[in-house]
Amino acid sequence: MIYTFCEDAGKKNLHVKGELYKYLVKVRRHSAGDELSFRSREDMKTLHIYRVLDVESRSLSLELVSSKNDEVHAKKSLHVAWCIIDSKSIEKVLPSLCEIGVEKISFIGCERSQKNFKLDFKRFERIQEASMQQSGRSSFMEFDTYKNVTDFIKEFPDTKVFDFCENTLEDSSNFNRVLIGCEGGFSSDEKELLSKQDVFRLDTQMVLRSESAVLAVACKILL
Repeated sequence: MIYTFCEDAGKKNLHVKGELYKYLVKVRRHSAGDELSFRSREDMKTLHIYRVLDVESRSLSLELVSSKNDEVHAKKSLHVAWCIIDSKSIEKVLPSLCEIGVEKISFIGCERSQKNFKLDFKRFERIQEASMQQSGRSSFMEFDTYKNVTDFIKEFPDTKVFDFCENTLEDSSNFNRVLIGCEGGFSSDEKELLSKQDVFRLDTQMVLRSESAVLAVACKILL
């Protein structure tokens, strides 16, 4: 755990109770004298270092040691446009996408997306918060939705597209926005629309699941 979220982070003294207390004392086994790092969701750029003063039966007392600007993020920016798939599959790779440094994910209702899939952004936020505390990342991924591929391309005409084609993504490739389809790929109408975009594939003969493709492309661009 690189740091812990605490809404009171930045104050001279902290008195931690409840679930956070249980986690820090019962799970992490912190004791008097230990130094812990905290961030506030209201000021993610600042890292606060606290020293544990006293561990009581139900509360933890800490004193502020230092505060500093400490932004942790990817060196590049990547906006992923992801045609909607099963939320359970999204949730499995969301922590990894957060750790790799994806800046934003736009979920798109493409023609082959199943209509019964519901996106729970509050749950996504909780998942990425856990990932951020583990990896040290200091900025939240953004989430939004688009009704269809057409609307997204109209707004972002520079979008690159991952699909079956002859053009292989090179190691030196550098772009900041990519569209990835759902299971089954793009429909014929969507392919026609996307024919004007730069389209690429990865150098593999195997067919990737949508979530595998998102993760692979993000690693290729950001790492």
